[in-house]
Amino acid sequence: MSVIYILWLRQLKRYSRSRARIVGSLGQPLLFLLALGFGFGPIYRRAGQGDYIQFLAPGVIAMAILFTSIFTGIEVIWDRQFGFLKETLVAPVPRILIMIGRTLGGATVALIQGVIVIVICLLAGFRIHDLSQLPMTFVYMTLTALMFTAAGTAVASVLTDFQGFQIIMNFLVMPIFFLSGALFPLTNVPRAIEIIASCDPLSYGVDGLRHSLIGVAHFGQAADLAVLSAVTAVLLVLGGYLFSRIQL
Repeated sequence: MSVIYILWLRQLKRYSRSRARIVGSLGQPLLFLLALGFGFGPIYRRAGQGDYIQFLAPGVIAMAILFTSIFTGIEVIWDRQFGFLKETLVAPVPRILIMIGRTLGGATVALIQGVIVIVICLLAGFRIHDLSQLPMTFVYMTLTALMFTAAGTAVASVLTDFQGFQIIMNFLVMPIFFLSGALFPLTNVPRAIEIIASCDPLSYGVDGLRHSLIGVAHFGQAADLAVLSAVTAVLLVLGGYLFSRIQL
């Protein structure tokens, strides 16, 4: 357990020392919140859908968690390039514990980013529907962060260069985000989009956040929790298996 704690703490120290990383990772969520939230707000309101900021904020929070968590996987490649990973893997502990420690650290960083975005959304005019649902908000945020941190680790475990990781992640992340319903309601969308969104794990994270923050859900809380828990478990197992097979 000490290995898990050490690696978790190392991830937090990396995060706290990199102010540029903190600011940079907040730039895209802020752009979507302000540009889309205030830009499309009047159109959304005229369509009879209410306040677009209220609808958009949970999606932007999920976006911040997605981008931060999945790109922590690049640190596996970084540590492999500069020798730290070799020092860690030769330690007399199971590799699965190393993977768990890294995953928990990356997920914690993503959660911190998510909390910062929640505060920014509140400053932009977002209002939480029911404060008693805040614990569920953190449950959905935690599952989403663990899920995509494990996914990033799994992909990074089979790659050896930064460019390949960034290309693959961009290829995966953008469709995952844009087809999750983070920016638009999933009601009355074309059947093809509805099917794709139903297969997108982030859709359930966004839906869960909307349910807990504004009281609106498309899939339902039971489905959100079930899918997020199942996919997170699968990706943790897959990430642990691929990480254990890393060749130095």
